[in-house]
Formats: sequence, C-alpha cells, structure tokens
Amino acid sequence: MSERPEPRSTDDAGGDRSARRAVTVFPVLVLLAGALGLLLPDGFAGWGEAVPYLLGVVMFCMGVTMTPRDFRGVAQRPWAVALGLVAHYVIMPGLGWAIAHLLSLPPQLAAGVILVGCAPSGTASNVVTYLARGDVALSVSVATVSTLVAPLVTPPLTLLLAGAYLPVDAGSMVTDILKTVLLPVLAGLVVRLAAGRYVARALPVLPWLSALTVAVIVTMVVAGSAGAIKSAAGLVFVAVVLHNGLGLALGYGAGRLARLGEPAGRAMAFEVGMQNSGLAASLATAHFSPLAALPAAIFSVWHNVSGALTAAWFSRRPR
Repeated sequence: MSERPEPRSTDDAGGDRSARRAVTVFPVLVLLAGALGLLLPDGFAGWGEAVPYLLGVVMFCMGVTMTPRDFRGVAQRPWAVALGLVAHYVIMPGLGWAIAHLLSLPPQLAAGVILVGCAPSGTASNVVTYLARGDVALSVSVATVSTLVAPLVTPPLTLLLAGAYLPVDAGSMVTDILKTVLLPVLAGLVVRLAAGRYVARALPVLPWLSALTVAVIVTMVVAGSAGAIKSAAGLVFVAVVLHNGLGLALGYGAGRLARLGEPAGRAMAFEVGMQNSGLAASLATAHFSPLAALPAAIFSVWHNVSGALTAAWFSRRPR
C-alpha cells in the first residue's frame, strides 16, 4: 500500500488541498466564532432557529463531495466498515454516558455530552486521516455509512442513554435528522452525479463554506447559553477532552485488535473519536436547550485541534 491515497483527479486534488487548509484554519475560526457569541450574545438573540438549516448546508456540501466509489469501498471491505460502524456507535455513546456519570454533570450538560457521543462521524475525519497517512478509503466508507444510518441509530441511542436525564422525543429526532442530514446529503450526491463537471470546479470552495457555516452555528449556540458558559465551561471542557481523547485511543485500539493494520487503525481512531458536533448542537438546541448544546460547541473546536495534533504525531511514525 502506498503511503498516501492515490489522487482522484486534478479537480479532486485541488479540493483535497483546500480541505487540508480549511481543517487547519478551522479551530481558530471556531474559537473566534465562539468568542463573538460570548461577547455579543444579544446580537444573535433569536438566531437559534436557523441552526438546522445551516447544518443542512454543511451536509449538502458533504453530499456534493461524494462519488460512487465511496460506496464501492463499503462493498469491497464490508467487515472493516461494519467494525468501524459498531465501534463508533458503541464506544462514543458509552463514553458519553460514563463521563456524564463520572463527572456528575447537570442534566442538561449530561444529555448534551451523550448526544455528542450518539452523533455520526465528524465531517473532517477523512481529511485528518489523510494527514495521518491512514487508510482514507476506509475512513470515507465508515463516515458515509455512519451518516446514512444516523436517523435509525442516533435517536434510540439518545433515548436509551440520555432519557434518564431529560425527556427525549426519539420520533421527532428521527424526523429532524432526516431533514437536516440525510436529505441534504442525498441532494448533494444527486447534484454531483447530474452536474459533476460543474461541481468539480466548486470543490475547493466547499470545505471553506462548511467551515464558515459550522462557525456560524457555534456562534449561535454560544450566544444562546452565554450566561451559563462562564460557570460551566471548565467542567464541560474536561468532559469533552476525556470523551474525544478516549474515543481516539479506543478507536485506534479496536482497529489494531481486529488486525486491520496500522493505516486502518489510524482511520478507526478518527472515525470513532471525531463526531458530527454540528448535528449534535442542532439536535440539542431543538430538543433540549442551548445549554445542552454547549458540549457540542466545545467539541467542534477541540476535536479538530486534537485531530490535527494526533495526525501530526501519526504522520511521523512508520506505517
């Protein structure tokens, strides 16, 4: 196996370069967005209703970047993809529940941490896997499947693990995920298939559009709970660091225990440890409260920082 994934095409290579730059700048962008929401909360009052629509934009961009070969990868290695999917939806929800208990988090924050764990893979996991010289094909396959099955998996898991803290309307959550995740992803895929030549020209812009949109979501979430952040942010940060760090470690361990190889182990680390925190923030805001969305807002910053650092460490180790 070569050290880096084979480039798809000239246009896709440009999109990959843009995605690498975007994921490098993204943590700083989100930090600035969070600071803006914290300093000027009144300026974003009432904007929370736009969060699901903004998430739809992010997921549409994800769908546009997909190609049929992303789905062929699932058929070529069903065992590895199934392992990644099970590891993701077992390890992260379980860790969220355990950390909420360990830290005795208040109900709103506990539900938010658990909801982050029940979300599908993060949209930046594929790029970070590439930077870590991991198995990008496996990463793309796991991320794709985890996103597509989210309407069936995320709501019941949230009900099971967070229902003891707050009421969870799993049926309504299924509808929301279908509208904000699955339909935009499928729409983006259809656009890519129908107008691939034109879409290819826009690929370098899409990572930046996604990064800016997630930053706006973070601003709205932070503004909605600015009053509670000063007292709760430290505790939530500890919870997020534990959640993400253990997820990365256990994901890597699962890949190595299954003897998938070092590159696949690296991919598994990021597919388990990096979450779609934008979806978690949207669902927490809609179904719980802005305070419950705080873990997702902090996670969206931290998992990109930790992902970049972990990728840099992996890239210096032999494969």
